[in-house]
Amino acid sequence: MVEIAPFKGIYYNREKIDNLDDVMSPPYDIISKEMQHKLYEKHPYNIVRLILGKEYPDDTSENNRYTRAAKFLKEWLEKGVLIKSEKPAIYPYKIDYEIKGVKRRFNGFFVLLKLDPDYKQVKAHEKTLSKPKADRLNLMRTTYANLEPIELLYVDEKDKVMKEIDNYILNTEPAIDVIGYDGFKHRLWEVNDEKLISFLQSWMKDKILFIADGHHRYQTAIDFANEIREKTGNRDENAPFNYMMVVIANMFDKGLAILPTHRLIKRNISLEAILKGVEKYFEVEEKTLISRDYEGQSKEIIKALEPKDREHKFALYTGGDKYYIFTLKNENILDKMMPNYSKTLRKLDVTILHKIILEPVMGINETNIEEHVKYTRDNVEAIKLVAEGKFDYSFLMNATKIEELRDVANAGEHMPQKSTYFLPKMLSGLVMRKIE
Repeated sequence: MVEIAPFKGIYYNREKIDNLDDVMSPPYDIISKEMQHKLYEKHPYNIVRLILGKEYPDDTSENNRYTRAAKFLKEWLEKGVLIKSEKPAIYPYKIDYEIKGVKRRFNGFFVLLKLDPDYKQVKAHEKTLSKPKADRLNLMRTTYANLEPIELLYVDEKDKVMKEIDNYILNTEPAIDVIGYDGFKHRLWEVNDEKLISFLQSWMKDKILFIADGHHRYQTAIDFANEIREKTGNRDENAPFNYMMVVIANMFDKGLAILPTHRLIKRNISLEAILKGVEKYFEVEEKTLISRDYEGQSKEIIKALEPKDREHKFALYTGGDKYYIFTLKNENILDKMMPNYSKTLRKLDVTILHKIILEPVMGINETNIEEHVKYTRDNVEAIKLVAEGKFDYSFLMNATKIEELRDVANAGEHMPQKSTYFLPKMLSGLVMRKIE
């Protein structure tokens, strides 16, 4: 059973912050070192100090990015920089943005979700890695807080939930209205109407939720709850540590978009060996780039990647003005090569790339993938970093479809790492929650 609950959210105090835009940030896992520095410079109370604080050479076990985050959170609450809602509430959330010239609006709401350690009602579609989980667990241990939400999806073809929520916020001013780092307009409302909350709790009970963004943080919350339970002996199923702050949205929301996540490869293997290794299963087409700038080159490659019908295509960029298009010859080989995978999972582009190219041809598997593979959603960056010699190759790919995500999760299977990249990203700093 899916259990959700309202909570007393923690906001930035508009009486203390002149411009709320200045204290917001991207989610922690897409903040680069350069962006981290810019956010630090932008405002002394920017949330980056909580979610991804700087590391220093003289850091110790008593003084580090995690302990500093806890100190900042405590100080900001004491100073009234951060304030808490008077009543438990849900927080409707809308994001207006534009992608590829098309205007979209994302609709969701912040709420507490009771953890499902067995993943029976909450379905995951990606495996998790140890390093990100350890990082987020350390942060939860020191702050005792949910500083950012994870994003989950439910199925509501008639969009009944958001229509009900919209009835309550229609013609009302949002509690927060900011422009994010992404240039998108983010708006948040606070609703503590008991009738609406009761409706949402009842409607969600028998539903299945799919993790869209935040697999590591969800598992970290489960690990944290287990740790606190063992440490305190508190077996109360409704204890605060058994819940986490999430944003829930309709899987069929027209404001949702999925972008591809390209692979950047650091591996000492010759181009000849790669081409020879894939020729059995793929048609290989060598192409020459016409554009001289990275943006133009990325557009050429993405255009060449467009599939016809059910084609499975990848682009291998090798630096310079050459790249290669790999097109799978026959889907039937997938049944033989991955007999233990569901039909949906084995026909995903990302699965094909990992199981037929990265593993057998390049020797990159689950045991060494963190060493040899990095990820980017930026088409230009996928070209630039290879051209500049920072990586040996990049594989550019098409996006996973949301129906594929749902089917894989329902089958209890997992896609390879970084199979999906949802837009829009949830803005960090809108609302937080102390676990108390």
